[in-house]
Amino acid sequence: METPIQITFHKVPHSDAVEAHIREKAAKLEEFHPRITSCRVTVEEQRMHHHQGHHFSVKIDVRVPGKKEIVVNRQHDEDIYVALRDAFAAVQRQLEDTVREKRGDVKTHATQLHGKVVRILSDEGYGFIETADGRELYFSRENVVHPGFDDLSPGVEVQFIEEMAAEGAQAKRVSVGKHHM
Repeated sequence: METPIQITFHKVPHSDAVEAHIREKAAKLEEFHPRITSCRVTVEEQRMHHHQGHHFSVKIDVRVPGKKEIVVNRQHDEDIYVALRDAFAAVQRQLEDTVREKRGDVKTHATQLHGKVVRILSDEGYGFIETADGRELYFSRENVVHPGFDDLSPGVEVQFIEEMAAEGAQAKRVSVGKHHM
């Protein structure tokens, strides 16, 4: 970390054990993002009615290059260590997401395409779909999601996802539903 971690206890008596736990958790964050510039942790006791016990909130503010800041608030945990665990886990997930975004590993969802069944070879377990742009894509019995391969017939409008296979483009996750060709 470029700047030493800042730990603040608000309405909570200082505890060397809790501070050591926070420092350990903060140091572990660098395994998930190597360029953390700063980390501020605030632990606060929420004042509740005397018969409800102590409730703690934890706020963690982490800064990394390229993204302004990651801020996490976890409130109303009765155990200070549970509040810290949950807050640091949330920061960890956001740091992992930041690293994935930088690498370009962010998962994108395939676009649903629309077409109509042009041929079915029931005995063989496959068929062909004509896409909106006039191409024909192969699909097999295993690629039909709903209602079922045996319920499809030529002319039925379907939606699907196009994926590349060793043999070329194929239709996957074929289903009958609302379609706009």
